[in-house]
Order: sequence, then C-alpha cells, then structure tokens
Amino acid sequence: MTMTMDQVLSGLRAAGEETRLRLLALCARGELTVTELVSILGLSQPRVSRHLKVMCDSGLLERVREGAWVFYRLAHRGEAGALAHAVTGLLPDDDPVLARDRERQNEITRVRAEAAQAYFRANAAQWDALRRLHVDDAAVEQGLLEMLPPQGITDLLDVGTGTGRVLLLYAPHIGEGLGIDLSREMLGVARANLDTADARNCRVRQGDMYALPCEEHSRDAVTLHQVLHFAEQPVAVVRECARVLRPGGRLAIVDLAPHDLEDLREQHQHRRLGLRADEVAGWCADAGLTLTQTRDLPGKPLTVRLWLARKQAAPALDTSLLTRTEEPAA
Repeated sequence: MTMTMDQVLSGLRAAGEETRLRLLALCARGELTVTELVSILGLSQPRVSRHLKVMCDSGLLERVREGAWVFYRLAHRGEAGALAHAVTGLLPDDDPVLARDRERQNEITRVRAEAAQAYFRANAAQWDALRRLHVDDAAVEQGLLEMLPPQGITDLLDVGTGTGRVLLLYAPHIGEGLGIDLSREMLGVARANLDTADARNCRVRQGDMYALPCEEHSRDAVTLHQVLHFAEQPVAVVRECARVLRPGGRLAIVDLAPHDLEDLREQHQHRRLGLRADEVAGWCADAGLTLTQTRDLPGKPLTVRLWLARKQAAPALDTSLLTRTEEPAA
C-alpha cells in the first residue's frame, strides 16, 4: 500500500524545519535518547521533545522505551520509513551545521564505547562469573548445542567472543573456529583459555562487530552470545553476520529476554534491557535471514532467549536447461 498525497504532505511538513531535519539526520546514524539529542543540539529538552513527538506522530521516527530510557531512531519500515530515508538521503554531507552535529554525536558514541570497554577491562577475568549470577550457563550452552548442532560445521565465527567460552564449547566438534572481540583484555583471557584446553583449531583476533574481518560467504555458522544488548546498532551487527554467512549458513543469537533490571544498564553498560522477539525477527528479515527457531530458558530473575536464523540456500542447478553439445557431422 502506497502513501496518499495527504500522507506524503504530512510527512514533509513534519520534516520541513531545520531542527527536525537535524534530528532526522542524527537518528539516521543510530539510536539516541532525548538527553543525548539535547546535548548535541544545544537546545532545551521541552523543545527537542516537541519536535520528536511531531516526527513520531508522522511515522518518520520510532520511539522505543526500554526501562527508564527512551530511544529514538529513524523508521525503517513502511511508507513513512521510506520517506524518512528519502529525506535524509537528500541532506548534504558537507553542511557545516550537520557536520558539527555529527562530531558531537561521534563524541557521545566514543564516550559510550569507552565506558563499555572500561567495564570489560575491569571485569575481563571475572566475565564468566558475572554471567553465572544471572543465568545458568550449563543450560544455555546445552540449548545452544541443541539449536545449532556442531556436527558438520566447518567454519564457526563467534562475534564478541569475550572469554572464548563458545569457541571452547564447539572446538572438539568443528573444523575451525574464529572469535572476534574489540577488547584486548578479553582476547588475552580467551587466548589463555584456548591454550589451556589445547583448542588448536580455534583462534581469536581483534575486530569490530560492525566490520567483521571476514570475507563474504566464508562462514557456515555464526554465533552472537550475549552481545546484542551492548550494541548501538544491533540490526547492523546482524546484517554483517549475514554478509559473512555462506548460502544455507546459520546464525545463532543468545541474549536476554526483556526485563526491568536497571542496574544492568547503570553498572554493567547494557545498552538494552533485553531483546524483544519481534525486533530480532525484524533484524533477521532485514538482513535476508529466515528465523527458524526460538527458545526460552527461564531463569531467576532473567530469562535467556535463543534464536536460530538461516541464510537462503543457493538455488539448485536445473540440469534440464542444459543442452548437450553435438559433435559436428563428419
């Protein structure tokens, strides 16, 4: 269903103001809170909130509440989402006002990343112990093995490998495993764990989950274990995982179901208080993956949720369309 002329005009009116265009440009680059937007724009919170409400009402922006925080992001689906992307696509990259906004947004992103990395550095050696405070690792690992059986996996990629626990779990049964993490301290712990287990078929390297150091179609399985609740742009992470999957390859996601434990955000730098089933399904669909299985592992007080998605297999060759080359007549 396409937009009516009135809907298009309504959307354009909602975007047709300098501050709103700046907000659209910022939200097109990632999810932001009102406080962060106020800091970037240097405007009062009531004024920014009024502009955000207008654009949410028009469908140009999406408003997502997670506990005490509210995030704003550019709409991704529907006709209003297409209009939002079209409008932001027309904005000039060299505009001095937008360039200044981007610099301030980059600074906010840098501070966030530093806070997360500081947490990882402070807790690298105790990371597995911290997980056990919230979930039963043995049950989660068994659920992961059942959902993504290791038999037949030639190349496994574990994104955000942390202490390398997923690699250790799969190492005895797979061809090769590669763990990617941004934290050098985490990689040091993972390397030590792999050495202790003599898991010579697995290795780790520093890398960004938004730009995986892997070629396209190079992995037949990818895992994201307790990673996406830290991600600024989880849909971009899922897309990147899909990029490196071979046709028919599988992506396994392990994360927390939605919860209201604010201390995980305040003390442990969780960006999201769990992941909704529908949003993960949307991220997978956006990346060209088909969600095939979901499983909940209830805990006290947190529930761990597992998702399995598959990349479409390459179409089989129709041999009936091939013609035999005849030998020329003598």
